[in-house]
Order: sequence, then structure tokens, then C-alpha cells
Amino acid sequence: MSSVLQTDERSAKDINDKGFDGNQHAELYVQLKQREHVWWQARQQLTLLKERQMFWFGDNSFMMWLLWQLVSYVIVAMVLMLLSKLLDISLPLWQYIGLFAIQTLIFIGMLYFKGRFANHLQSKINQADVLREELLNEMTILAADSLYRDVHAKAPISLRQIYEYYDGEFRLASLQRLLQEEVQAGRLILGQQLKVQTLPLELADDELKENASEIIYKSVL
Repeated sequence: MSSVLQTDERSAKDINDKGFDGNQHAELYVQLKQREHVWWQARQQLTLLKERQMFWFGDNSFMMWLLWQLVSYVIVAMVLMLLSKLLDISLPLWQYIGLFAIQTLIFIGMLYFKGRFANHLQSKINQADVLREELLNEMTILAADSLYRDVHAKAPISLRQIYEYYDGEFRLASLQRLLQEEVQAGRLILGQQLKVQTLPLELADDELKENASEIIYKSVL
């Protein structure tokens, strides 16, 4: 741990002496920041869609549909009782039965078209996934002429230092994901690997905050 801290201190001093070349790549960084914002939203939307898919169409989805149908019965019954008291109206039994029968038919129809609902949701997931990948590719192209050059020039450097010297304009999860592309290309070596790509962004950012100072990037260029 002491060696890591010493490396961080040396890297921090080197950055203070030389500084990031922000003016030279200002326009690229503006574009990168814009793409990162949209990418963040797209990935968050993808996570929400997958959670919704698991909730409604997962392994226990049929029991969930039945549970919500029972809940809807209770809600309708409570609303009818409340209206009866407020409006002093007494509906005959056959109307109550008819209302619940219609509700049951609607539920059966929803089950019948459940496959279509699932396909529609899967289509939205595919679209969000494609958008996320396209934005990541655009971010990688922009980073190649800006972020990557700065990181290689200042390496070895920690993820925390990169985040701080860009004044927190980029999220830790975004920086880590972009730098992972450079690691996979073999141009950076990562001292510590965290599996945060599959986590929801909020959790990924929290995970990285705790370990960002220990994640050291070393250049092989």
C-alpha cells in the first residue's frame, strides 16, 4: 500500500509540474463530455429496462402477474366502497360481479398478449443497447485524441488523480470504462481490475470512489 501511495504522490507532483493540456483539446473535451452525459443516460435507461424485464417476464413472472391482479381486485373494491359511502350509492351485487368479471377478462387478455409485451420490451432494450455502444464508440474516438494522450503522458497515474485533475467533469465510471478500452487494446496496464461494468451506474460509481486511488494506470507506449 505504501508503494501505491508513493506512486500516487509522484504522479500528483508530476501533474502539478506539467499540468493537463486542457486548452489544446478543449473542443474535444466538450464533445467528449456531451457524449458521456448521453451515454450515462442511455446506460441508466438500459439498466431500468432490464430490471423491468426481469420483474415482469423473469422466471417468477407469472406469480407476479397473479399478485398484481389480486392487488388490483383489492384496489377496485376499496374504490367502490369509498364511492358508495361518499355518494351514498348502493350498487346491486350483479354489477359488482360484472365489474370484476370485466377486470378478469382484461387480465386474461394481458396474459394472452404477454409475449408481445415481452418482445416490445426486448426491442426497446436492444435499441438502448445499440445506442449505448454507438456512444461508447464515439467517446473512444474522441478520447483517443484527448484523454488517452494526457493519461499516457502522465502515467503512472491513478483513476482518482485523473478524476480530480479534470475537476470532476467526468464520472468515475465513465473514465474507468473509457480507459478499459485502452487497457484491452494493450496500450495501458491496469494495476487493479474491478468488475464494475455490469453494475448499475450508481453502484459502479460508489465502488470506484472507494478504490479510485488504488487503481493505477501504467503506459506501455
